Amino acid sequence: MKAILITALLGASAMAGIVHAQTATTPPAARAAGKPELGSYGFDTAGMDRSVAPGDDFYGYANGTWAKTTAIPADRPSFGAFDVLADRSRDRTRGILEAASRTSGSKIGTAYATYLDTATIEKKGLAPIKPWLGEIRRATRADYPALIARAARQGVGTPFGTGVGQDAKNPEVYIVGVRQSGLGLPDRDYYLEAKNAKEKAGYEAHVAAMFTLAGEADAAARAKALVDFETRIAQVSWSRIDSRDASKTYNKTSVADLMRQAPGFDFATYLKALGTPVDTLNVSQPSAITGIAALIAAAPIGVLQDQLLIRSLDTYADVLPAAFDREQFAFYGTMLSGTPEQEERWKRAVAFTSGALSDEVSKPYVSQYFPPETKAAADQLVKNVLAAMGTRIDRLDWMAPETKVKAHAKLAAFTPKIGYPDRWRDYSALKIVAGDAFGNERRAAEWRYAYNVGHLGKPLQRWEWGMTPMTVNAYANFGMVEIVFPAAILQPPFFDPAADPAVNYGGIGAVIGHELSHHFDDQGSKYDAKGQLTDWWTPQDVSRFKALTAKLVAEYDAYEPLPGLHVKGALTLGENTADLAGLSVAYDAYRKALGGREAPVIDGMTGDQRFYLGWAQVWRRNYREANLKQRLMTDPHSPSQQRTWVVRNLDPWYAAFKPAPSGRLVLAPEQRVRIW
Repeated sequence: MKAILITALLGASAMAGIVHAQTATTPPAARAAGKPELGSYGFDTAGMDRSVAPGDDFYGYANGTWAKTTAIPADRPSFGAFDVLADRSRDRTRGILEAASRTSGSKIGTAYATYLDTATIEKKGLAPIKPWLGEIRRATRADYPALIARAARQGVGTPFGTGVGQDAKNPEVYIVGVRQSGLGLPDRDYYLEAKNAKEKAGYEAHVAAMFTLAGEADAAARAKALVDFETRIAQVSWSRIDSRDASKTYNKTSVADLMRQAPGFDFATYLKALGTPVDTLNVSQPSAITGIAALIAAAPIGVLQDQLLIRSLDTYADVLPAAFDREQFAFYGTMLSGTPEQEERWKRAVAFTSGALSDEVSKPYVSQYFPPETKAAADQLVKNVLAAMGTRIDRLDWMAPETKVKAHAKLAAFTPKIGYPDRWRDYSALKIVAGDAFGNERRAAEWRYAYNVGHLGKPLQRWEWGMTPMTVNAYANFGMVEIVFPAAILQPPFFDPAADPAVNYGGIGAVIGHELSHHFDDQGSKYDAKGQLTDWWTPQDVSRFKALTAKLVAEYDAYEPLPGLHVKGALTLGENTADLAGLSVAYDAYRKALGGREAPVIDGMTGDQRFYLGWAQVWRRNYREANLKQRLMTDPHSPSQQRTWVVRNLDPWYAAFKPAPSGRLVLAPEQRVRIW
């Protein structure tokens, strides 16, 4: 459910912890009063490559020297501006957890210290997970529905993904949702396309290696049988493009009807074992669920058991003996993402503890690192961008007057969330035990599951956040009609109170506009002012909007970041539309903030030039080839270079940089995509 309702600024794969800085930066506390952290006005001019014409490659012009001189750390699949802040956030969180680990009775301290205690993990061997593996091996076909429910409660992947979220057509109510799952590779295309044969073979070898480490016989044959089974699941699975369609994925049905449509699986028993014995639920991909149920019915029980064995070993590899951890990383980290080295243990300990006890870590983080004046300044920026969006709506020539009235009502209904939640979760039911790393991870997964299921039958919990304050990202939640900006993103290069306003509007202002405009993109526009999935645009609005977005799809389809691998314009449409709209709205807000005056020229750059440089700076990122390939197949966000290039559609960018007509990015006025 959440995957449909929430859309974030940056893909999750890009948000792992980072170890190096983007440029030589100075901690805010050590800076001279009023001096920006980056450069003389908030932009790192040393990272530019002025030999590149802005009209040929605006990304290269703004970031080319940075790209050439910045190495990707050995433990990273990619590295960019977001990661600088992720590194800072993680270092700060580490300080909090290290101090807590020296405090008797601290739950977060115990969780952190126990995760770091690899000697105890190694000494215990497979003993902590053996009872669960034995339960899997003994399971009969009749046991299977309840078995995969127990696996799901422990965070182990199964052929179906099940959770609780808002009912998209009745958003004040929670509903159980079921979606396709069952793949060990990142996407169905890894199984089905010949160009991914190396990765598929690597996955089969990984499965065999994990079986061998666990002492299982016939590892190679069982690995082949499992991959063959998952290939058949891939064949019936929906594409990512279809799976992001809010209309196609809303299919409310009774459990009785689902069991008639998918007779190969006992959903009633499964749902009861999940603790969700409901009569109705939403099925995100009906044909896939039916197809997977049939495949389960036809598969030998041994293959079904083996899939759970492998998922369990992969899920808990980090708290099992080091051989499992190394093998899991060798495939998912090195082969699929190209990352040479695994992160140091302390970095993963920070990630585990922050995920397991999010709010307990967040409280001291916010207290120490998010001053009230930063929140107040961000609040004002949000208000300015919201106002600019209202003006944009009034100027639209493709939206009917009656729809504009409803659009303004939706705009007025927005809840911006800045920094951190105003309530915290209670973790008293989560037991953390010193020396029991496996048990802590399993119990944390069980707590998260129980917390999610606990929403059923309760009033909508609007205070909840989908990210921690330590997360360098932002998101839009369609059902809640909200835009959310965690504390950690409200730092340079996105936002610096000492920086030139142009850079702030091009950075965090465009991020605010991006998340705001998501509520009016090809999917967010399907949700009204109450967060309800409904048709509130006229058919003519929809037709005209689709004609415009089709041009954006074609524009991005033409980009080829790797030989033979293009950006998927339809998959990335929502994010590309949000980039285009967000930058447009932020520009309007910036110009209005000038009060009719022209901004001063600073270091030879006009205000408008600094605005667009601020935009380009936040997208600095270098990729390993394997990571870029995976992103092009799975990520709804375009790569950073192509995200920066959205400026080619904006008239003020042309006026600011006056690119030569022959520039590779240059579009004639009639060719520019104008949506917002």
